[in-house]
Order: sequence, then structure tokens, then C-alpha cells
Amino acid sequence: MIAGHRPPGPTARLAFREMTPDDLDDMAALLGDPEVMRHYPRPKTRDEALGWITASQRSYREHGHGLWVVTLRDTGEFVGDCGLTRQTVEGEVFVEVGYHVRADLQGRGYATEAAAACRDHARDVLDVDRLIAIIAPANVPSQRVAEKIGLRFERMATYNGGRQRIYSMKL
Repeated sequence: MIAGHRPPGPTARLAFREMTPDDLDDMAALLGDPEVMRHYPRPKTRDEALGWITASQRSYREHGHGLWVVTLRDTGEFVGDCGLTRQTVEGEVFVEVGYHVRADLQGRGYATEAAAACRDHARDVLDVDRLIAIIAPANVPSQRVAEKIGLRFERMATYNGGRQRIYSMKL
């Protein structure tokens, strides 16, 4: 088993678990929501959401981390996803923290709480020494989340064919 092959522990309000195909309805709704995906080229299809789950499961096996399902601790209600993925930016491989929260639950601090737990998991369990976030220039709310958990704007970079803001921090 790969070191760290478990999700972060629970936070005050949130819990994390590995994605499974049983999450397809929730993930398809999340990734298919034009509001949630407004800073992506387009919302994802149901098949693409299944691919997202499959990629997360592959990442758990290969790297000991990935994007995890985030739920409310008290009720188990689906909030979104958050986690750590390997990303190649201009030829270099980094661990990125990423997050998506249901549109109706945005603005409540869930993304910041989940991202902070993933940052701590990267540092304390996975022994990652540098964490990044790749954020669209227009995605100010996501930039604020990155800054709240300690990442700072580093540079503009070409990523997936477009210019993105790279935030980073040494862990």
C-alpha cells in the first residue's frame, strides 16, 4: 500500500472519502453544473464525470491521493470534491490542491475548510514539500480560497492550452 493511501481526517464540519462509481449521480450533477464549472471550458458530461471518478481511483492506487468526496459530517450530505492531484505545468510535475463545491453550498467556507485539510494531509501524511493551485484568472473566489490556506500567487503559466494563475507554498 502506498503511504498515505487514505483521505484526510474529518474537519469540524466535513468528512472525506474515496470516490466510487456509486458517486456518479452526485459527481455528474456537480461537474455538469454550469455555475460550478464556469471557469472551465464547459461543464462535464455524465461520461466525463465517470472518467473523473475513474481517474481519482487510479490516482489513489498510483500516488496514494486524489480527489476525495466531501460530505457534511453531521448528515453525510454531498458537498463536492477536494483533494490532491499530480499536475504537469510547463514540464514540471507538482501536487495540486483542487476543490469544487455545489453551487447552492458556496460561500459557506466549505472549500477553504476542505482545502486546508488537504494541505495539512499533503504536508503531514504524504510529506509533500510544495503545493500548488492552478486557477483561472477570472476565478477570484478560488484565488481567495488558495490565499486563505497560505498559497501565494507565483506566476502565470500555460496549462491545458490557456493561461492560468499558479499559486504555491512550501510545506
